[in-house]
Amino acid sequence: MTPQTPAASDVPEKILDVDLSSEMQDSFLEYAYSVIYSRALPDARDGLKPVQRRILYQMSEMGLRPDRGHVKSARVVGEVMGKLHPHGDSAIYDALVRMAQSWTLRLPLVDGHGNFGSADDGPAASRYTEARLAQAALAMTDGLDEDVVDFVPNYDNQLVQPDVLPSAFPNLLVNGAAGIAVGMATNMAPHNLIEVVAGARYLIDNPDASIDDLMSFIPGPDLPGGGTIVGLAGIRDAYTSGRGSFKTRARVSVENLTARKVGLVVTELPYLVGTEKVISKIKDGVTNKKLAGISDVTDLTDRTHGLRLVIGIKTGFSPDAVLEQLFRHTPLEESFNFNNVALVAGEPRTLGLKDLLQVYIDHRIEVVTRRTRFRLARRTERLHLVEGLLIAILDIDEVIQVIRASDDTEAARVRLIDVFELSLLQADYILELRLRRLTRFSRIELEAERDNLRREIEELQALLGSPALIRSTVSDELDAVAEKLGTPRRTVLTEARPQDAPASRRAQPVVLEVADTSCVIVLSTTGRVIRVDFPDGSAPPVLAGAEARRARHDAVLSLVSTTSRSEIGAVTTLGRLIRMPVLDLPVVPVNSMQLAAGVRIAEYLGLDSKKERVVGLVSLESEKPIALGTMAGVVKRLIPQDYANKPDFEIITMRPGDRVLGVAQPDEDAELVFVASDAQLLRFAVDAVRPQGRTAGGMAGIKLAAGARSIWFGAVGPDDDAVVATVAGSTGVLPGTDTGSAKVSDFSEFPAKGRATGGVRAQRFLKGEDVMSLAFVGPQPPLALGPDGSVRSLPEGGARRDASGVPLDAIVGSIGATLASRMPAAVDSEGATNGAIE
Repeated sequence: MTPQTPAASDVPEKILDVDLSSEMQDSFLEYAYSVIYSRALPDARDGLKPVQRRILYQMSEMGLRPDRGHVKSARVVGEVMGKLHPHGDSAIYDALVRMAQSWTLRLPLVDGHGNFGSADDGPAASRYTEARLAQAALAMTDGLDEDVVDFVPNYDNQLVQPDVLPSAFPNLLVNGAAGIAVGMATNMAPHNLIEVVAGARYLIDNPDASIDDLMSFIPGPDLPGGGTIVGLAGIRDAYTSGRGSFKTRARVSVENLTARKVGLVVTELPYLVGTEKVISKIKDGVTNKKLAGISDVTDLTDRTHGLRLVIGIKTGFSPDAVLEQLFRHTPLEESFNFNNVALVAGEPRTLGLKDLLQVYIDHRIEVVTRRTRFRLARRTERLHLVEGLLIAILDIDEVIQVIRASDDTEAARVRLIDVFELSLLQADYILELRLRRLTRFSRIELEAERDNLRREIEELQALLGSPALIRSTVSDELDAVAEKLGTPRRTVLTEARPQDAPASRRAQPVVLEVADTSCVIVLSTTGRVIRVDFPDGSAPPVLAGAEARRARHDAVLSLVSTTSRSEIGAVTTLGRLIRMPVLDLPVVPVNSMQLAAGVRIAEYLGLDSKKERVVGLVSLESEKPIALGTMAGVVKRLIPQDYANKPDFEIITMRPGDRVLGVAQPDEDAELVFVASDAQLLRFAVDAVRPQGRTAGGMAGIKLAAGARSIWFGAVGPDDDAVVATVAGSTGVLPGTDTGSAKVSDFSEFPAKGRATGGVRAQRFLKGEDVMSLAFVGPQPPLALGPDGSVRSLPEGGARRDASGVPLDAIVGSIGATLASRMPAAVDSEGATNGAIE
């Protein structure tokens, strides 16, 4: 009876309940492990990632030596992918290309033929390019056939591959590495082979060497493209702890391009920076007014002359000053951050210079030891066979008689072993001996070979028995590799100058070869800053037309009269005063002056605009104290002589959560003004606030009601025809949806009160309004701007101080003074005049 197959419905289901979080954790850990150990991080011994090691090994197995022809890169990729690396061909080819690029590796391991790309462009497809091993790769793979490293199975257990390459030179230090794993990354700079070998040899002889000792041999990285490294302190940090940074600069010379034109000629660029990137950044800087004095940029790079980027300088500008601007705003100066993470005994570690060298030295000691054992075993085996041959040759007639009298090979083997006291190996070797070896000359050769083998065995045994001899052998082999493959240093190392530090650079203005003329620095309410020069020290009449144009972003927040080679201060919401050089600011002609042409001051100073904003500019040369007010209603005046000699410093100690609202430098007969969110305005005399030191926290300015905060602070002079512009709104609506109401009143409508009082009401709220969102106190007419910088209309002036506002037809983002109302007063005044922002 034929058994029946049960129906599918009769088969019991096997459902395994698995905890989702546990499964996700296990899967992620497996993925992270794979990325860290099998893809992203190099081995500290040979400095290679798995894909790079497999490429070199497979090319070695294919016989692609430097003395043979190139083969298609696609063939190499296919062999590696099919036998050792079962991943995408693009990943394999990318790794192959990188090992062939002379601007990426200090000592390329692959000799590429064809278009292998540039620092700006990618390579051609693998079917178009050809490759073979470079001379340095032979040093990496030399000795693989002598059991110097362990071999592990490939992905399908059908083939084997080396777990690590012998690496006759410290590849990780010489060529560097870069990779991003899960939760960690590595970024290592290339070095000079000759220097690294010298340092390694010194460490072999002096295991207790210090970082200073090693840096006398390895002073710093040696980048493939040359250039100049500025500052060695970060390099020392990296060599000590494995983490640090340094700046690299292009090599630039000043040359006469024509009889009347001078230019900057760039012949070397920072690491991995291409000419196209530099040209693009220069064009952007000129367009954004960050760079001045540049007439044109021409790329004359070719295969004959190498890198040559020519930057034309406009007449009247100092090439050195323009170059300093280029270093600041373009990739002609770049930072490199060390993060020396590599695999040591299968675990990722952050390594300093000594650790990197020691791991490599230990690896080479093991390689030399295993190679010596292998050679000793091979020579011992050969000596054993040679001695057996000599026995056979001495009694050759009897040997032949024994063999002829034997019935088969096995019988001949047994009789040879018994008669001549030979080993099994010797007997088999004699049975395979050809008659032509039985000559008198062959005997002489065998005796010479025996003596040579005995001498080599003694040397190998002595080498194995002496750790000092092994270390000496490692040192000598390193020296031979350095002599064969080493090249002179390309990168120049220089100590950092004071102006090279980012903070100090803001404190030290770039001096252009121009007269130290009078100028005005104008900051808009939207955060743009410009410089307007006045050679004769006064404002021309043409300024009257600026107010009529009312271009975008032309509401003035702050204005300082100074000179082109001086410094001014920028006060931020965090209570910091940042010194900033005037000379680097974009210059706007007086007859076409618009703040929209300025640079964003947050970008210029390197501020995080989400955490810190500039509230005003001040003069550092004026004898007038700086006055500032905060959201919490605190007022402070800073003693002028208490400016720190630092690029930036705190000028007030604030409570947590408090922010500076505005800053001014008024005369002693002026008044300070606060406007609060509950529509209260307080004006009081400047002399009611005594000047304090930098660390002081100020004193009570305006007494705020519960839940209220200050939204504006500034100063008004006794002769100023000032107005008060306010905008009210509701906290119950979404931001940007309620236009609110506004009014403009004469400042004289508001009576003066004492400091630390609540002031008087500045605007009556309409139905639904509960907060004052914007305020401005300054010269009329006030100029309102939308969030995008476009001009907004405000009601006519003359309203009562406590009147209700007029509903607005568009959202107002900021209110400031017009250029025309600020400029003439500023040029004739000493110091700064300021508004404030909400």
